[in-house]
Amino acid sequence: MSKELGIKIHPVTPSRWNDLEKLFGEHGASGGCWCMYFRLRSSEFARNTGSANKRALRKLVRAKATPGLLAYVGREPVAWVSLAPREEFAHLEHSRILARVDDQPVWSLVCFFVAKPYRKKGLMLPLLQVAVDYAAKRGAKIVEAYPVSAENRSLTGFDGFTGVVSAFSRVGFRKIRQARGAQWIMRYQIKNKRQAG
Repeated sequence: MSKELGIKIHPVTPSRWNDLEKLFGEHGASGGCWCMYFRLRSSEFARNTGSANKRALRKLVRAKATPGLLAYVGREPVAWVSLAPREEFAHLEHSRILARVDDQPVWSLVCFFVAKPYRKKGLMLPLLQVAVDYAAKRGAKIVEAYPVSAENRSLTGFDGFTGVVSAFSRVGFRKIRQARGAQWIMRYQIKNKRQAG
C-alpha cells in the first residue's frame, strides 16, 4: 500500500518545520508531547507544557540537528519518525526499563507519528528502511528500537508510538531483550560494504 501512495521521506530541516508543525497539529502529535518525551528526563517532561515542548523541538530543528524524518504523499506531510544517537535521549539514558544493553554506541529510533488518514497503510516499513539508511550514512553501526508486540492484543490510540515488533522484524531488526510486558529492545546491525560483500 505504501508504494501505491508514492511516499517520499526527507530529513526534517528548518525549511520543513512548517510541515512538521502541520503534521503534529495543535495537540503536538499527542497531548502536547511534540516528540520530546524521550529527549527529556521524566521529571523535566512532567513539568513541561505543550508550548515548551514545541519550542524545544523547534530549537533542535533550527539548529539543524535533524531530530527525525518526515514522510510525504505529494506535498502533504503524513508521517514522522524520530531518531538520533542514543545519548541525545535523556529519558533512555536514565531508564531502568530501557537501560543500555552494552557499551556499544547505537542510534535509537524512538517514536512514530502517522496522520490518521494514513494509519494502517504500511508506512512504518519504508520509514524504518529510510531511518536505518539515514543512520548508517552518519556512521551508525547499530540502530536500536523499543517497539511493542501486537500479538494477542489490539493496539489502540498511541500504544504503538514506538513501533510494532512485527514491522521491525520484517526490516531485519532482532529482539535483544524484553523490556517489560509487550515492549522489546530490538537492534539492527549495519554491515559495512566489506562485510556485506
